[in-house]
Amino acid sequence: MTSITPFLWFDNNVPEAVAFYKSVFPNAKVETVSDFMAVFELEGQRFNALNGGPQHRFNEAVSFFISVETQGEVDYFWSRLTADGGAESKCGWLKDKFGLSWQVVPTALGRYLGDPDRTKANRVMQAMMGMKKIVVADLDKAYAG
Repeated sequence: MTSITPFLWFDNNVPEAVAFYKSVFPNAKVETVSDFMAVFELEGQRFNALNGGPQHRFNEAVSFFISVETQGEVDYFWSRLTADGGAESKCGWLKDKFGLSWQVVPTALGRYLGDPDRTKANRVMQAMMGMKKIVVADLDKAYAG
């Protein structure tokens, strides 16, 4: 069976990265980890990782989208993934301490942006554009007008 698995190139810190992601994601599973490579799973998504060295860096062209339901989940993933050298960006995007980009997005955002009432959807879009971490209560207010 054909499959597609993200393959991550790290700068000689694969064991540290795998341990970090295992601490962040409740349903993480580690198949194998060594000083050279790792195979692990986060919330059902399999990853391969390599200690490739400093030649290639992560950038925002690729990110991993975490779909959550509640503000508590947004806050949890946001604080954990930005800890110890991660960085906030805009509109629910962040970089973790390894430079990998993530989006932490509550399902309410997609529901509001997909509303056929474009006035409501546009208010939500404008509210989101002014946020770093997504705040569901602020989306709710923008949607309500």
